[in-house]
Amino acid sequence: MADTEIEGGEGRAAGSREQNLGALFEAVLTRGPLSRRDAARVTGLSPASVTKLVKPMITHGYLVERHREAGVPGRPQIPLQVVPERHYAVGVKLMEGELVGVMADLHAEVQSAHRMRYDDTSPAGVVAAVASLTEVLLERSPAARDRLLGIGIGLGGHVDGASGLVVHAPFLGWRDVPLQQMVADRLGIEVVLENDVNTLAVAEQWFGPGFAFDSFAVVTLGVGVGCAFVLDGKLWRGARGAAGELGHMVVVPDGPPCHCGKRGCLEAVVGDEAIVAAMSARSGRRYTTVSQVIAAAHAGDEHARGVFAEAGVGVGRALAALVNLLNPPLVILSGEGIAASDLLMDALRAELERDSFSTSAQDCTLLVRPLPDETWARGAAATMIRRGVLRSLSRLSDQVVG
Repeated sequence: MADTEIEGGEGRAAGSREQNLGALFEAVLTRGPLSRRDAARVTGLSPASVTKLVKPMITHGYLVERHREAGVPGRPQIPLQVVPERHYAVGVKLMEGELVGVMADLHAEVQSAHRMRYDDTSPAGVVAAVASLTEVLLERSPAARDRLLGIGIGLGGHVDGASGLVVHAPFLGWRDVPLQQMVADRLGIEVVLENDVNTLAVAEQWFGPGFAFDSFAVVTLGVGVGCAFVLDGKLWRGARGAAGELGHMVVVPDGPPCHCGKRGCLEAVVGDEAIVAAMSARSGRRYTTVSQVIAAAHAGDEHARGVFAEAGVGVGRALAALVNLLNPPLVILSGEGIAASDLLMDALRAELERDSFSTSAQDCTLLVRPLPDETWARGAAATMIRRGVLRSLSRLSDQVVG
């Protein structure tokens, strides 16, 4: 759903009619069942505006009225609830060599899920794989075929969601690939393209711990380092979608080389390859996977424990810069790299406390949250729902008397 700007006080709405429709729908989706009175309070819209906006959404099957609330003082309130089967969306997490896809309803509840390997990393090859995955999901969720809003795709790298362009995806070797349009042309449906950590932030904002916060950050560790920001309820992408490149903050001057061309970037210190390389160099033995290094650390290997302690210092240093800049109340740590969180956190927290300004570290809850790939794909579906439902609702706006 498009971003909204709702101004409180006297119930006055600052957004356009379409934005207000979107804000109201999202409020009922994430907080419902919700009465009209409570919807007005949550969105900042006037009660009269809510009444006018709700009518076409009920008429066209987006919302349904439930039984009146009993035992509530004053005039009985009729709760509103989103009709989940009104539309569906596909969400795809695009990873190196593998796609993870889900079919989700308007509650972003997963109706079916599927994983698929691919070998052809050319743009045409990936588009073909996405098309095949989508067809499998549609076959498993036949009701979705005629009510499909579109596909949301999330992948790592510099993604300009506004233009649908993959500006740079190192794991695919891509630069300036118009993936959104290519998939849309292939399948004949709407496509939304987004950085994968941004899609995870949307899932956490709607259905995770971010729901309780106007602003928060998501930081992911693994093959790379990702970061996304939700600020005052809005996903912050930056000028061209490159916001949140925490992985390319230099944390160790003259440290290991990074694929971006600099040295000592966070990703070059704490990414999977960096952990394996550091352990091999320290121990004089050849390690090939992070899981081997984790196992060695848990077995008491001091070299492995030292590698993770150094990684924790690097992450703590970067998080300190983040909390100093934004002073967020919540940072969610996720990604496959947090499998080693018990080995990282002591050094991470110590460095965060040491490098943060004033009360910035104490103001922030640091939440370690393991999430499966399907949650990232669900976030991609939610991103499609957010945009697609607003587009559908905007067609109802002429039926709303201003």
